[in-house]
Amino acid sequence: MNKLLLGPPLANKLHSFIGLSFLKLTGWEAVGNVPDTPKFVMLMAPHTSNWDFFIVLAILYVLGIKFYWFGKKEIFRWPIRNLSKWLGGIPVDRSLKQNMVQQIVEIIRSREQIIVGLSPEGTRSNAKYWKTGFYYIACQAQIPIVFAFLDYGRKVGGLGPVMTPTGDIEADMKKIRRFYSGITAKHPENFGSIVVKPRLNNEDQSQ
Repeated sequence: MNKLLLGPPLANKLHSFIGLSFLKLTGWEAVGNVPDTPKFVMLMAPHTSNWDFFIVLAILYVLGIKFYWFGKKEIFRWPIRNLSKWLGGIPVDRSLKQNMVQQIVEIIRSREQIIVGLSPEGTRSNAKYWKTGFYYIACQAQIPIVFAFLDYGRKVGGLGPVMTPTGDIEADMKKIRRFYSGITAKHPENFGSIVVKPRLNNEDQSQ
C-alpha cells in the first residue's frame, strides 16, 4: 500500500514534523502499523474529550496517513468550509433518500484509496449504546475495520488490530469490546458500555 496519503513527500515531512512536535510537547507516543490495504474503516475510541481529535490527528501525521470523516453538508460553510475539507471532512446530504451508510459506502466505492474515521460513541458524554454505522459501512463496502485508540493511562495511541467483519455483529462486538476494555479514556466516567442497541429487521442501519 502506498503509505503517502497526506500528499507529496515534502508535505508528508511537514505533517510528520508537526505531529512529532505535538506528541513530544504533550508526552504522547504513536504506535502501530498501517494495514496493507487501500481502504478501511478506522474505529476511533474512546472519545470523551475535545483533545481526542488533535491527538489522533498528530498520531496519524506521524504514521503518515490521512483519514476522512463525514459531516452533514450544513457544517461545510464559510468560513470553515476549506479548513474542514483540508482536515479530511466530506459533506453528506441527510435530505437524500439514501441513508448515511449508503452515501458513505458509495463514496468509499468511488475512491481507490480511503481511510474513513468513525467514532461510534457519537458523543463525548456517556453513550448507552454504540452507533452501528461503522459496522454496516465496513460490511457493505467489504473493507476491514481497524481499531484505533487513545490510551490516556499510558499516553499511547495509534492503530491496533484489524478485523474483517463477519456479518455477525454480536460476535464481532465481543472482539471490539475485548480490545477496548483495556483502554483508559480521558474521562473514564464518560466511556460508556461497548454494546449496540437491539435492532428491528427493518430499522435504518445508519445509526
